[in-house]
Amino acid sequence: MSSSITKSNFIVITGGPGMGKTSLIRHLIQLGYSCVEESGRSIIQQQVAEGKDALPWKNRMAFAQLMFNRSLEDFFQRITQSAPVFFDRGIPDIIGYLELCELPVPADIMETALRNRYHKDVFVTPPWQQIYVQDEERKQDAEEAIRTYEKMMEVYSRLGYKLIEIPKLPVSDRVCFMLDHLHDVL
Repeated sequence: MSSSITKSNFIVITGGPGMGKTSLIRHLIQLGYSCVEESGRSIIQQQVAEGKDALPWKNRMAFAQLMFNRSLEDFFQRITQSAPVFFDRGIPDIIGYLELCELPVPADIMETALRNRYHKDVFVTPPWQQIYVQDEERKQDAEEAIRTYEKMMEVYSRLGYKLIEIPKLPVSDRVCFMLDHLHDVL
């Protein structure tokens, strides 16, 4: 097995779908921070546009593999950055997705998640019914979104990360909460 890489300036925001991660990322971008948007939505859009089936409602394993490839690429494209980089989901989210779908987690995905580490504290957006909206790419209902949140909490904990739940506040206050917590990397 290769050596491990820990990028303490790589900060993950995870949770279920529709719980405000993208809004946080957009606000962080407005503040001038480097951010990586979630790959799932763009993969879905690309697969639909090209008439392919690596979609969560058609071929979940192929969809997970594409998300993994993109997440790994996102990680290594920024490996030399020393400033904070915020990620809308991380490599461990792929493990959570596969486990939710009751699909086997390939050894290479597990090894990659164990070897390529983010900041020890992972921010989690909790279920928040008032802001949850389904759309063309987000087909999960609120119950599945909650199961996803619970699974992501479980996976990140199992991989040794400390979970920091972001309070249900306006976006700017949620971002301030995160930035206040990250005094060690900012």
